[in-house]
Amino acid sequence: MKSYDLILFLLGLAFLAAAILPRLLRGWPLSLPMLYVGAGLILPFAWPGLPRIDPLDRSGLIERLTEMAVIISLMSAGLKIDRPLGWRSWATTRRLLTITMPLCILALTVGGIWLLGLPLAAAILLGAVIAPTDPVLAASVQVGPPGEECEHEVRFALTSEAGLNDGLAFPFVNLAIVIAATGLARKGLESWLAVDVAWRIGAGTAIGVFIGWAVAWLVFRLCRPEVMISDGFVALALTLVAYGATELFNGYGFIAVFVAALVFRRFEKDHAYHNSLHDFSEQIEQLFMAALLLAFGVAITQGLLAGLRWQTVLLAVLFLLVIRPLAGWLGLIRSGLPARHRLLIAGLGIRGVGTFYYLAYGVNFGNLTETAAREIWSAAGWIVLLSVILHGALAPRFMRRLGQP
Repeated sequence: MKSYDLILFLLGLAFLAAAILPRLLRGWPLSLPMLYVGAGLILPFAWPGLPRIDPLDRSGLIERLTEMAVIISLMSAGLKIDRPLGWRSWATTRRLLTITMPLCILALTVGGIWLLGLPLAAAILLGAVIAPTDPVLAASVQVGPPGEECEHEVRFALTSEAGLNDGLAFPFVNLAIVIAATGLARKGLESWLAVDVAWRIGAGTAIGVFIGWAVAWLVFRLCRPEVMISDGFVALALTLVAYGATELFNGYGFIAVFVAALVFRRFEKDHAYHNSLHDFSEQIEQLFMAALLLAFGVAITQGLLAGLRWQTVLLAVLFLLVIRPLAGWLGLIRSGLPARHRLLIAGLGIRGVGTFYYLAYGVNFGNLTETAAREIWSAAGWIVLLSVILHGALAPRFMRRLGQP
């Protein structure tokens, strides 16, 4: 069987699984991501002729595919949040972004230098790609569809954190690239602060607000949503216009997509059309997740973790079981949340596709040695694999104990 035909066949099975397995898996300590990765692990044994997935040789393709998966997921996450924007109402999210994520990046940077022997730029890149929670694999801990009033603080915090920290991790990725190119030169750091921090975050936010409002006005004021030809066209247009326009102005497109979705959601917030857009975005998100996690499993069997060292294993375990939970707990001190809720938010930060995007981007644009790049890929792959297994098995159970479906 030709490789192309085999890939089409496998993708078809994966998409079919995305349609029927969620209902069948209810009550089981399994998740779709676990099954996709597991299937990918055994595929090279069943079909030895599968194309080899080397993250360095195919970093450009990996970057583009994961980029699309993340922006579709960010749109889905933004459209499902019912809570109005506000300093106090988003206080938990603010704490996770300004305290928890920087603490995670700092701890991973130190761990990368001390345990893995990475140079400073590579260690910062490791922290930047691992620290953000993932919007693609976090469906089991996120809020429900628009209008379902399922926004428990734990679910809201994890959804909004995943929506925003994928964009706010970008300055740290770019910091690693700057340091790899120029070291700690003052001029390079000043340019990073002015462009990568101030301008790109501001541009992403401003353009996201404008695009979200403009598309919502066109849909709800100029046209009638009930006679629109395709909900899918609007969902994709909102996503791609927000992302593309922001990137053209050298802003952070991830921030723009999530902000545009939030603004669009505020427009005629009780209209059923929001559910249609969210459902379409979620289905496309599931398709990307299926394909990418199958490829992830294949890459592991083909040698992604071949260079794994005990220091890398230790750092991954420390991050998932100690660093992230502790940083999350510290970030939520004096938040007013019950201790059990703080523990859940701190411990359920799922890692996934966003990590692969940032790492592919960092390898493509950073001046890293092949040794350092493979070390980071090995560490990132191991952490994501552990997260898929650990969070996939435990997150639904914890959510049920919380009293949430």
